[in-house]
Amino acid sequence: MKIHDITVGVSPDMPVWPNNPAVELERVNKIEDGANSNVSRLALGVHTGTHVDAPIHFVPGGTGVESLPLNLLMGRALVIHLARTRRVSADDLDGAGIPPATRRLLIKTRNSSYWANDDKEFHTDFVGIAPDGAQWLVDRRIELVGVDYLSVAPWKESKPTHQILLKAGVVVVEGLNLSKIKPGGYELTCLPLKLIGSDGAPCRAVLVER
Repeated sequence: MKIHDITVGVSPDMPVWPNNPAVELERVNKIEDGANSNVSRLALGVHTGTHVDAPIHFVPGGTGVESLPLNLLMGRALVIHLARTRRVSADDLDGAGIPPATRRLLIKTRNSSYWANDDKEFHTDFVGIAPDGAQWLVDRRIELVGVDYLSVAPWKESKPTHQILLKAGVVVVEGLNLSKIKPGGYELTCLPLKLIGSDGAPCRAVLVER
């Protein structure tokens, strides 16, 4: 058994979505200054790094992240690699050889090179899923989709893709680091913080290879 950590590390110099809160991680109590223990303060947006979207993120009146079914966040997952696409379309997914029984799908693209190179800059030309690709996922009964950058949707086109997926109850995981992951089947565990009523939450995501 081999465990692959596909979580992006959280630090103040990591890329975040434009206009979202930057990460603040500060040691406020320090042993070297006479404190009994080291204690740090963390402030960040809920869509920082590797995170899960809740329906309320784009669906008015939708449920918060605490309502996401744990059985969807754990289980068999398929990783595919779409190396050349600049926008994941229904045709791309049709040609990817995804077995009909697939319920959790992680999509590796050229985005993963940003994480591999420890890139601190936010890139607007990242690969996202087009609306027709999102509808393809819903029609094929995919229950969880994960992507390797900070949004499942292309830049400046956030609403259609998110709404198609979240209205259908598809769990959206964003900001995965798939740079070292080969295509194939794995066991996924992806558990977001239980933030009551929140539109998203950071999570720790791992793949188990048996």
